[in-house]
Amino acid sequence: MSDLGSEEGSESAEAAKGIGEYEGDRNSEGQRHGFGKALLPNGDTYEGEYECGLRNGPGTYRFKSGALYTGTYLQNKKHGKGVFFYPDGSKYAGDWVHDQRQGYGEYLYANGDSYTGEWANNKRHGQGTYVYKDTGSKYVGCWVNGIQDGPAELIHRNYRFKGRFLNGKPLGHGKFIFDIGCEQHGEYIQPVQEKEEEEEEEPPLPLEPIWKASEITKLTPWSPHYEDLLASRESAEAGGAVAEEDKNSINFTEEGGGQEPSSEVLDPESEAGGEGEERREEEVNQGQEDKEITDLGE
Repeated sequence: MSDLGSEEGSESAEAAKGIGEYEGDRNSEGQRHGFGKALLPNGDTYEGEYECGLRNGPGTYRFKSGALYTGTYLQNKKHGKGVFFYPDGSKYAGDWVHDQRQGYGEYLYANGDSYTGEWANNKRHGQGTYVYKDTGSKYVGCWVNGIQDGPAELIHRNYRFKGRFLNGKPLGHGKFIFDIGCEQHGEYIQPVQEKEEEEEEEPPLPLEPIWKASEITKLTPWSPHYEDLLASRESAEAGGAVAEEDKNSINFTEEGGGQEPSSEVLDPESEAGGEGEERREEEVNQGQEDKEITDLGE
């Protein structure tokens, strides 16, 4: 996933065979050193700072296909602050470390979704916010190697969910918070996979977590250790108590229709129009960058 291959090869060849075109400063040994412009044999161009023959400092690298990086380099690698424009229209602006997206940055995807937060080894990692353009929903919380994992909040138009995620799915205790001024507490439970009598050639797909509601209350604080607070929560006031038969369900209105909280509501795949986080990462980050950028001559 590097844009180094074409220019590295040409620079080495220039020293040996004099191929490639360069206009700019050189040091006493004839190496590119200082500010210069280079036209590579494959049609790519670079304009910026060099040090002892290597891109070092601010510069702009333009790919013949239309991709572009503008930012800082360190010994021929993207390092520091920089912006990468991809051929499909997506863009990353933020920190780089040795050619990897690492630190803090914003990625605008081709479908209009966006992620703003922490990165490590080219993947969303740490605290970050992912916004789904089609629905306006957003995930705010922890990420591990590109996957939603840890304490987080999933915010929709007129309600939100606070809880924990594991491998991209909600799991364990949490609560739905509704704009009408109440909450539904409960937990997401992972169903047990039933074993077939005959072994299947392919392993079955994992089952979606199931939401099990416990009670409805007025608005309350929440933390990742919410389960520790369940035992100490005061009973509802006499005038505001909820009937026993209504404790396991609550209707809410969104766009004029009623529906009940379920794992489908929290599933990033449904919120993103059928494309999950893992699939989107493969299609955008690998499909557009690893493949398309590699095809440019790396």
